[in-house]
Amino acid sequence: MTRAFLTRSVALGAAAVLSLLGGYVFLGFASTGGISPLDVLRTALVVLSGFWLVWGGAAGIIGLFVRHRASSFDAQQLPRGLTAILVPIYNEDPLVTFARVAAMNRSLRTLGIQERFHIAILSDTTALEVAAMEAVWFQQLVAEPESAGRIFYRRREQNIGKKAGNIEDFVTSSGGAYDYMLILDADSLMEGATIGEMARRMDADPDLGLLQTLPRIINARSFFGRSMQFSSAYLSPAFSRGASVLQGNEGPYWGHNAIVRVSAFAANCGLPVLSGKPPYGGHILSHDYVEAALLARGGWKVHLDPSLGGSFEEGPENLVEYAKRDRRWCQGNLQHRRLMFAPGLRLWSRFIFLQGIMAYLASPLWLVLMGVSILAAMLPEPAAHPASEMFIDGVWSLAAGVALLLVLPKLLILIRGIFDGENRRFGGTLRAGSSVLMEIIFSTLLAPILLMLQSRAVMQVLLGLDGGWPATQRSENHLDMRDSFANSWWIMLIGAVTMLATLVFAPKIALWVAPAMLPAVFAPVLISASSRVAAGKKAPWFFLTASEQAPSPVIAEHRTIMAAWSTQGPLEPIIMVEARRVAEQVNA
Repeated sequence: MTRAFLTRSVALGAAAVLSLLGGYVFLGFASTGGISPLDVLRTALVVLSGFWLVWGGAAGIIGLFVRHRASSFDAQQLPRGLTAILVPIYNEDPLVTFARVAAMNRSLRTLGIQERFHIAILSDTTALEVAAMEAVWFQQLVAEPESAGRIFYRRREQNIGKKAGNIEDFVTSSGGAYDYMLILDADSLMEGATIGEMARRMDADPDLGLLQTLPRIINARSFFGRSMQFSSAYLSPAFSRGASVLQGNEGPYWGHNAIVRVSAFAANCGLPVLSGKPPYGGHILSHDYVEAALLARGGWKVHLDPSLGGSFEEGPENLVEYAKRDRRWCQGNLQHRRLMFAPGLRLWSRFIFLQGIMAYLASPLWLVLMGVSILAAMLPEPAAHPASEMFIDGVWSLAAGVALLLVLPKLLILIRGIFDGENRRFGGTLRAGSSVLMEIIFSTLLAPILLMLQSRAVMQVLLGLDGGWPATQRSENHLDMRDSFANSWWIMLIGAVTMLATLVFAPKIALWVAPAMLPAVFAPVLISASSRVAAGKKAPWFFLTASEQAPSPVIAEHRTIMAAWSTQGPLEPIIMVEARRVAEQVNA
């Protein structure tokens, strides 16, 4: 038996036992007057939702017992294989994106290993003005020393298949020239030392098909963005170490900041176009999980190594932008129900598909549980055995259990940080503890809003509405109250109506409903306030990260390049000339 199999068995067993125990306790509280159909339904929802809640926390608990391994290697050792670094872009800010490429290229040059790495910028940009700017900034990029003949740019006129199709096009046309490809996002940034080590690991293990790093979020400025940034840097490593043990040789792959063996990818990862129209049919949106499953089916190892540092990305700065991205993930994950029984897949890959589906179905299930519980409290009680008090005890016990499952891993990570010295990198235990506490409070307040956003996304997919692949707004974007209200008025309305109905028809459980519905009532305020950027240059007290205290060299290099390129003078005349040229090419 492998380590992954044993760990999975223990984790799955614990999730099953704890969720069944929770259902048994809840049924005992809720059915003192006899078991009704509503009691059976609520208990089933408790067990089903509780299982995935326990399972979600299992990775964090397991990760606490996995020793953090500092990755040591000779950064100047030249890899044997030739690697293509792929940077897919879609209507991004070219200055920022091409400056990232320049920073990574300089990092490779500093180590003297640049000759084993080519960089391909794969544009799917549809806006002609942005495409013109890409052409201009590409000329600036190839003017960097030792860039000519190593850095390439091509733009597709039709972005068929989105990012997956963009990469497939590269593999089909140019993949045969390379041993490996490092797949990035437009906002990805990686140290040259990390890139070199990933290629050397591919050299050392001929069975390794894909190696995934843990990207840390950087450059966040809003309260919402900094909360995500802190979570990715402080909390995510433990969860990722646990995921690495659970997944073993079968994942995960998150679609970027990962290196892939080209021959393995080309032979196994051709994605089907699903029959029918989107959202169920068409091109697969959450392609990364599918590609990991196909590599595992082909006998290739798919590894995650959280100890590989120097891997970064940027995140959304407000909840509305996060929800747009989450809507696409929801549609992509729900598509996986059509792939769960594809021939030859590993059992674990099928389970991962189910896990991804339940990550979104869990939200409407929790809403149904709340709705059914409110309905049960509204019904008249048998005179012989009033059950209100027992019912209230049951829902409070359920709430306490949920809170414990969500909070316990985070508190244990904080405690471990005291003993392994990790807290010092985040401003000390007091500051790290304050940040963890604030993250718990903030995520608790946002949970009902996210619950409704995800439930809406699920309903849209079930109703056959295609969410598409909207361009990501990565820059600072504060939302005023008008914009926040426009995006969340329906959440506020549902929260207010539910709270009012509970106060009128089931007042005894109003205190239980309030923590879920009051944040929904104030959704516009929370969304707007959390999108604000702190005034002043000094980092706020909460959510300080290690990369802010001591920025990685490639982060500092990117900022230096941005400052230099931004002061080169207006580019509008050049851009207009380039725009006309691009337009002529398209019309031709």
